[in-house]
Amino acid sequence: MDYKYIEQLLEQYWQCETSLEEESRLRSFFSQEEVPAHLLRYKDLFVYQQVQQEIGLSEDFDARLLAQVEVPIVKAKRLTLTGRFMPLFKAAAVVAVMVSLGNVVQHSFFAGEPLDYNYDTYTDTYDDPEVAYKQVSSALMMLSEGLNKSKDQQIVDSMSPIKKVEMMKE
Repeated sequence: MDYKYIEQLLEQYWQCETSLEEESRLRSFFSQEEVPAHLLRYKDLFVYQQVQQEIGLSEDFDARLLAQVEVPIVKAKRLTLTGRFMPLFKAAAVVAVMVSLGNVVQHSFFAGEPLDYNYDTYTDTYDDPEVAYKQVSSALMMLSEGLNKSKDQQIVDSMSPIKKVEMMKE
């Protein structure tokens, strides 16, 4: 028997050029008991398609699908005054812990030194107030010059990326 027509239909089927009628002819051909050996490898495909078309959806398919798709209703949570201020309470607790730890550290560093609050026992370290004033003013002048130099250096450092960009453009 010549199966050229079936082979042509198969070629068209693989190139997606068959009509629905031609595909139904292929399904009916491959649903027969006797199929040639060289076409036997395609039989399972067409038989599977035919079986799957016959199998329908169950009666409860829609209900099961909707049960999985529907979003559960979420109830709004009541927010109380304490719930609103809870982040603030937490921040205050952190600050309290940090202050407490600071006090502990301060007392541990200065535990060996007794604090002297008797100001009458303090003595002056200078004899002439003019000399003391000049020394303090010269120390403050040196501090001022150091701060100005560091400020100028910071300005130069912040402008150096701008100069680098300008040099890269050239």
